[in-house]
Amino acid sequence: MAVTNTRNLSGNRFELDSRVGREEASVKWTRRREMVRWALIVAVAVNGGAASLNLMPAPWKATVGTGSLEIDSGFRVAAKGYSDARLEAAMARLALRISRQTGVPLVRNKQVQPALLVECREGGNPYPTLGEDESYQLDVAPEGAHLRAQTVTGAMRGLATFAQLIEPGEKGFQAPAIHIEDRPRFPWRGLMLDVSRHWIPVEVVERNLDAMAAVKLNVFHWHLSDDQGFRVESLRYPKLHQLGSDGHFYSQAEVRHVVAYARDRGIRVIPEFDIPGHTTAWFVGYPELASAPGPYAIERTWGIFQPTMDPSREATYAFLDGFIGEMAALFPDPYFHIGGDEVEDTQWKNSPAIRAFAREHQLTGSRAIHAYFNRRVQALVKKHGKTMIGWDEVFEPGLESGTVIQSWRGQASLAEAARQGYRGILSYGYYLDHMRPAGFHYGIDPQDGAAAALDARQASLILGGEACMWMEYASAETVDSRVWPRAAAIAERFWSPRNVTDLQSMYTRMEVASRGLDWVGIQHRRSYASMLDRLTGGQTSDAVRVLADASEATGIEVRRDARKYTSLVHLNRFVDAVRPESETVRRLEQAVGRAGADSAELAELRAGLRQWADNDARLGPLAEGNGFVSELKSLSKNLAAVGSIGLRALEYLEAGKAAPEEWIAEQMKALDAMEKPNAEVVLAAVRPVRMLLNAVSITGNKISKRG
Repeated sequence: MAVTNTRNLSGNRFELDSRVGREEASVKWTRRREMVRWALIVAVAVNGGAASLNLMPAPWKATVGTGSLEIDSGFRVAAKGYSDARLEAAMARLALRISRQTGVPLVRNKQVQPALLVECREGGNPYPTLGEDESYQLDVAPEGAHLRAQTVTGAMRGLATFAQLIEPGEKGFQAPAIHIEDRPRFPWRGLMLDVSRHWIPVEVVERNLDAMAAVKLNVFHWHLSDDQGFRVESLRYPKLHQLGSDGHFYSQAEVRHVVAYARDRGIRVIPEFDIPGHTTAWFVGYPELASAPGPYAIERTWGIFQPTMDPSREATYAFLDGFIGEMAALFPDPYFHIGGDEVEDTQWKNSPAIRAFAREHQLTGSRAIHAYFNRRVQALVKKHGKTMIGWDEVFEPGLESGTVIQSWRGQASLAEAARQGYRGILSYGYYLDHMRPAGFHYGIDPQDGAAAALDARQASLILGGEACMWMEYASAETVDSRVWPRAAAIAERFWSPRNVTDLQSMYTRMEVASRGLDWVGIQHRRSYASMLDRLTGGQTSDAVRVLADASEATGIEVRRDARKYTSLVHLNRFVDAVRPESETVRRLEQAVGRAGADSAELAELRAGLRQWADNDARLGPLAEGNGFVSELKSLSKNLAAVGSIGLRALEYLEAGKAAPEEWIAEQMKALDAMEKPNAEVVLAAVRPVRMLLNAVSITGNKISKRG
């Protein structure tokens, strides 16, 4: 789905940013409401007690036994029964990950009894398919582990779980004795990656596919064309990539490589070529496709643009016939995404030929013209053996029932499509580029809201959902940190039982999963330090790191208005390095909640607040002659002020005195001002200090957990 920077492009017609409209039409979000849903997570029996596992997604059933399986240099994994190249490669990748994860070089010796035996009954389809059996059963005991699955894909899901079980023990690395029975809740669990706004090389795509497999996502939705770039080589229409890509496109050989790479990890690849809108890059080489004469140039800014395909000319459909046929042969998955969203109809209204065409075909208004176009394209997609997917806007009368509707509008439109017999997937609530906390995404469920009222048959038409990463404000360097680890929380929503909703447990396990993603090559943690080091030009970046740890990056709502961004603006500033969520701040929030009875928590709070209060003096000298650091001066002073307010609140707390109401009100007002975006980040450090102020205003001698 082509996503824009703003809808204020033609008077007051579009009042909301497209993604704000999509995700906030019925959900009002603030970061302070993040901790809103508390329910029992999957618990496991541990010698008669209970504990939660550091697994993400949480399995459907898990029972911990006694003892553990040692992971040493003699660890070996082998197949029993059916095996093929995909399974052998998956077992080899597991061995490589274990070696990285433990620092233990594994000796390849087939004479050694395998510590993990993989019993797979069949290979399944050569390419992953919608609804294939992904279930598995995993048993780990001190003497060995046994993984059983019906298909190779199911075995791969079990191997991913085994890797997450490995942890340090008293004698080295180990996996706990455990029995797991697991299966996905939804068959469609996707990640959409936009490579049109900012180019993403193959190696970055590959490592994100590895991360997807690690958390059991199984659909890679590849957004390959938009106004800012056409990203696939077309042999039939070469000017598409030659003139519409700035030289950044995937050759057909690279596409086949990515498809095979994903297949070997149990991931389907679905291409999206957005039509009839968001097509400026098409028209650079083929202006005759447009509804108004050119010439056209690749768009450098963000928005909904007027250039739109001409739905009245048979030549348009002949071109699309040839193009879809070529791409259908390149992508083996039976589903083909045509976008179909955000059609700006100015060219249609201004064209005498298109107006005459509409009258001739009794098409009343632009929606009817768009529906006609979609029906024609759907016939072409079907002709080439594919099933059409489109965003909400394609959901109009006359659409074939096999069409899959991808909903950005929410569960209501998803439910309406299901009531009319259409399958659907949800992306509302899963837009990662908004930089919302994982807890927000975790609270969105494809079968909540209006979808909760569907009967069983209708509910079965909701196939799952997709997280979406639109790339206006992300690059190949930063995309990992914008997707991970929050996408792991969304993956759990799609895989795990519906009643797995405990936010505290989710965050605990997500932090573990985040570090585990290092071992599959994701750069979200490593790039953080290097990008901050770069800002200081070789000087120590400790003070910048403290400020970054206390901050959270903003998304499209702030950045679209903060400065003039284009596809040529370098994304190398502080905001680009800062994470969407601060682990440091979250730990201090938790410390506030526990500090009433634990002096150790008070000591942790004091140390953190003191570091914030003193940091501005350390950062100041770094700003001299350095524009990257100079823009942080105000933010840095605010952090110092927040730290000082927190320290004073701690003094009241430890003295057992209630703070004066006037002082509390004054400090709350100051915090409100300092929480506003500054240098395109939010000072997350405000949150635990506000919790402290609430505490000393309520009791004077006891930390409140209300925050």
